[in-house]
Amino acid sequence: MKKARLSASVVAIMAGSAFANSALANEVNIYSARHYDSDEILYQAFTDETGIEVNVLEGDANQLMERMQREGVASPADVMLTVDAGNLWRAEQDGLFQSVESEVLNERLPASMRHPEGMWFGFSQRARVIFYNRENFDPSQIATYEDLADPQFEGQVCIRSSNNIYNQSLLASMIEHHGEEGAQEWAQGVVNNMARDPEGGDTDQILGVASGECNLAVANHYYYVRLLHSDDAAEREAARKVGVIFPNQDDRGTHVNVGGAGLVANAQNPENGIRFLEFLASDEAQEVLAERNYEFPVVEGVKKNPVLESWGDFAKDDINISILGENNPEAVRIFDRVSWR
Repeated sequence: MKKARLSASVVAIMAGSAFANSALANEVNIYSARHYDSDEILYQAFTDETGIEVNVLEGDANQLMERMQREGVASPADVMLTVDAGNLWRAEQDGLFQSVESEVLNERLPASMRHPEGMWFGFSQRARVIFYNRENFDPSQIATYEDLADPQFEGQVCIRSSNNIYNQSLLASMIEHHGEEGAQEWAQGVVNNMARDPEGGDTDQILGVASGECNLAVANHYYYVRLLHSDDAAEREAARKVGVIFPNQDDRGTHVNVGGAGLVANAQNPENGIRFLEFLASDEAQEVLAERNYEFPVVEGVKKNPVLESWGDFAKDDINISILGENNPEAVRIFDRVSWR
């Protein structure tokens, strides 16, 4: 496997990169905004199974999208991998994907994980859950995302900034279920209940709960599992102070987002690109995603990481993931209106 990395400050085409002679029948070129060791295992497994060599260029999602736009029809990219439906939707809106019709993907992936026109697909699930301080908070007080806006929790909520795509997609789901007015009321309520101005990533929100800075936090589930498996004893101890709530189990289910991919519009090796997408839906690939990166598989019956298995089954919001992208612009406007920094 050949890999090139795109740094945070460099987006120019690199001379002598792994993509110099890319349009070969036994290769597939992947632009990836995912940076997980598990993905390298996936690439090697795909090559072992198909004989198709994988070339990978890693970078920030926005950098990769800008690069593909500049490259145009000359882009060597066959597949773009990224996280969150909001990013996949933005790539779609920029004309970077083409429609894929695949019986394998239609059969293996739930309808909610497939763009209605086959422009992109979700291959792993990320539950955006609520964390609470085991010592200071009674979890019976909260059961839904809506509860986070209850005035009784004033000064108790830690959550990331509004420019975070995970929060944008969560609010996009609220728009779908409650309309723009209801979603704005919820967002204003959460702002009113913040323990501090938004700062840091998802891990920081969980650690804020562990330290007692806040009693409640919102974060993706796998950040918590990473803390449980951390090499740092202090982080493992912090995780043990925190409990997990899967919201909205009595109605629509917990909000889930995706790690996903699409076939690039100007793919030089489209057949190989589709084979790679289909491979991501295989039991083998799904197990790697679940075991190595603590993500939930999208294919039913696939073995999960033991921590995820210990949580049992939970109800998931099954709105089509494309809606999270379609509602993204309004979500951003709502965040601005309620001064969610």
